[in-house]
Amino acid sequence: MIYFKRNAIAVLLITFVFPFSVFAQEANYGNQHLFDDVSYRQGNIYRTASGKPGPEYWQNSADYNLEVSLDDKNHVVSGKVTIEYTNNSPETLDFIWLYLEQDRFTETSRGTLTTPVVGNRYNGDVEGGFELSNVSAKTATGSSSKYLVNDTRMQLFLDKPLAAKGGKVTIAMNFKFKVPVEGMDRMGRLDTEGGTVYAIAQWYPRVAVFDDVVGWNTEPYLGAGEFYCEYGDFDVKITAAANQTVVCSGVLQNPKEVLTKTQQERFAKAEKSDKTVYIIQPDEVGKAVAQAKASGTLTWHYKMENTRDVAWAASKAFIWDAARMNLGDGKTGLAQSVYPKESDGNDAWSRSTEYTKGAIEFYSKTYYPYPYYNAINVAANVGGMEYPGVSFCHYTSKGSGLWGVTDHEFGHNWFPMIVGNNERRYPWMDEGFNTFINHYSTVAFNNNEYPSSTDKPRGLVGYLTYQNREGINTSPEVAHERNLAYTAYFKPAAGLYMLREYILGPERFDYAFKSYIRHWAYKHPQPNDFFNHIENAVGEDLSYFWRGWFYGNGNIDLGITTVENNQGNYLITVENKGQIPMPVQLEVIYTDNSTENVALPVEIWQRGNSWTHLLKTSKEIQRVVMDPNKMLPDINVLNDTWNKL
Repeated sequence: MIYFKRNAIAVLLITFVFPFSVFAQEANYGNQHLFDDVSYRQGNIYRTASGKPGPEYWQNSADYNLEVSLDDKNHVVSGKVTIEYTNNSPETLDFIWLYLEQDRFTETSRGTLTTPVVGNRYNGDVEGGFELSNVSAKTATGSSSKYLVNDTRMQLFLDKPLAAKGGKVTIAMNFKFKVPVEGMDRMGRLDTEGGTVYAIAQWYPRVAVFDDVVGWNTEPYLGAGEFYCEYGDFDVKITAAANQTVVCSGVLQNPKEVLTKTQQERFAKAEKSDKTVYIIQPDEVGKAVAQAKASGTLTWHYKMENTRDVAWAASKAFIWDAARMNLGDGKTGLAQSVYPKESDGNDAWSRSTEYTKGAIEFYSKTYYPYPYYNAINVAANVGGMEYPGVSFCHYTSKGSGLWGVTDHEFGHNWFPMIVGNNERRYPWMDEGFNTFINHYSTVAFNNNEYPSSTDKPRGLVGYLTYQNREGINTSPEVAHERNLAYTAYFKPAAGLYMLREYILGPERFDYAFKSYIRHWAYKHPQPNDFFNHIENAVGEDLSYFWRGWFYGNGNIDLGITTVENNQGNYLITVENKGQIPMPVQLEVIYTDNSTENVALPVEIWQRGNSWTHLLKTSKEIQRVVMDPNKMLPDINVLNDTWNKL
């Protein structure tokens, strides 16, 4: 009771003796809501609070054996897939979900029916789709052939639930589809003077991901949303006419059977050369000298380990060249390009292998070792699309455009091929991260031969003030087509750039970013895993930045309010008029033209939107500039500078 009486007296004194407004200001929580945790980020046994895979992290695996034939008369791929699927999860599975992504190319698919009448980048033919037969799922207890197909998903039932923590099922089926001309800008076929170029992807029934976050990931394949895949080993055999050159993800197992002796010798030369070496010269295309066999068919055999996918291309029109990649720590690989004569030229695809080599070497030495032996760039009717060890880039690209698309697509081997995020739900985790690292590779390539704008975030202000802008967390299927480049690519890349160059500094950021890649290589991180990992590695609570930049449509608007003389020193008052608080960097210019930099932490904004800093100096200030290096996309530059009158 004594405690209560004393505190009651204190309350009376506060209420009646002191002005209420003084204490109202103290009780004001100000901007604390901008600094609160952005989401529920508590760890568990699968994913730790420090942003790492937990002690009982698991993911399932799928090994594929694929044997197919290409009918270049009717543009049909047919064959068989056998999948060895392992359930490493802690629960039994009553069924297995698979993707049938070629079923997007039908008149009644959800993707077709949700494509605007005027069309968009993700147009697709409607005369395709899978034909399936001899479907089976065999476990240790029996076999089942029961399945249901709904749009681009297949639900395959098992005879009995598949055991947890190691249960295996062998899934097999025959499949057949017509290769679309327009394949949603991710695959397709292109007619050239020398023959058709086939760029083949989303070409086999593929197991969906079952994870600890949502269980089965079965979002339909509509258009803008890309892929989320399990890892495994692939054994691929592709039979085609003897005049077809076939390249594929992985390593060619039977070069003596499908390459001429001259081509084998050229490959051996390329493996030791930093300069591009022709495998098939332009004047050999379409001639018998380019074929290991005069007629009939050849079967090209490729293998790839620990990958989430494979893609391939075939054509009798291909020029083929290659050069050695130096991947670091004495490891080498082979950069390659295949392209028709329409793409040839010193300012065009003749430099493709040089570009591929430059990109892969930079990323391998800077972020994480490139895990594959080959990196093959294919000239096709695809604007730009990435697969493990293979990229499809547009056959008319040249100069800076060809460098940019090549660099970007091969950068994807780090996100999402190595770090296996869910592209369909979170495209910013691969497109944005990749666009970010593309900036540094572009600066490094050939003494900055080509420009990059990622280091100029103020270039985004037009979009950031656009009335119909959307946030980074907008689903790719929902985002307006004109906004997707910003929500998935440019804005998240600018966010990482600011984090590295403005908020944390290169040394702290690089350690955390590389640690994230290393811990989540060949695994499935979620956004919270990234946020938690970075924060723990750099020792900062960055909730204000994740919330402000990656969620919602808030903007940055910092300014300088006043600069006042105070007993020989100066009081500099800054303001936050935006919705995203940021650390403050000021450049003070004195009347003698000397300068001084002032850095204020983001915590100055926790109590409110105005802060006064005491600058101790004996000099006279002429000018003060906010963000002198122009690293922030500040939407109002008019309040960024104070000048002495």
